[in-house]
Amino acid sequence: MGKLTKNQKLASSKIEAGKLYTLSEASSLVKEITTTKFDASVDLDVRLGVDPRKANQMVRGVVSLPHGTGKQVRVLVLCSPDAEAAAKEAGADYVGLDEYIEKIKGGWTDIDVIITQPAIMGKIGALGRVLGPRGLMPNPKSGTVTMDVAKAVTEVKAGKIDFKVDKAGIIHASIGKVSFTPEQIRDNAKEFIATLIKLKPTAAKGTYVKSVCLSSTMSPGVKIDPKSVEN
Repeated sequence: MGKLTKNQKLASSKIEAGKLYTLSEASSLVKEITTTKFDASVDLDVRLGVDPRKANQMVRGVVSLPHGTGKQVRVLVLCSPDAEAAAKEAGADYVGLDEYIEKIKGGWTDIDVIITQPAIMGKIGALGRVLGPRGLMPNPKSGTVTMDVAKAVTEVKAGKIDFKVDKAGIIHASIGKVSFTPEQIRDNAKEFIATLIKLKPTAAKGTYVKSVCLSSTMSPGVKIDPKSVEN
């Protein structure tokens, strides 16, 4: 393991070994220990007591963060001509169909979210090899396959994100920026965790929220007491 830099040592020294912080404490501390010159993302990692290999224990959903993500989300809407004007008015960065399908086939993926209509999914299926590995494939469960594309664009731009538990039973999510106030970070984290709790599978036994960790880009993680958030 490489040597810690001066800033890394300083950040680590501010975290009390073995201590589990409250959400409010962690939200303030993560700002203190971030030394990047850019506006770093604030990430939340939640380990759940589920077995993702079993279909009845899969945790997946969407959440609208009260204060948004702080990111400029680039949205592509693939839709029929009659829905194009509404999608553009809602704030979509790119709107069209066949021309963008061809661009994606050519390797273009300079976007963060793709929203489409159910009738268009047949055309998009062929793009699975390009979009799948990048997490860009539209999905009805995440609200990105819908008849009301304009509403979906508005929600995504306002801070709606989707999440899915990984093979290790952990959910990773970017819930804001270090430039946010501690209260904004706390509110976003609280809303995200509350959504996870609502989605607890009935088949999940024992402790559901096993561990919670808040960190920023390149900062150490601040461990949060699961009991303080699971209510």
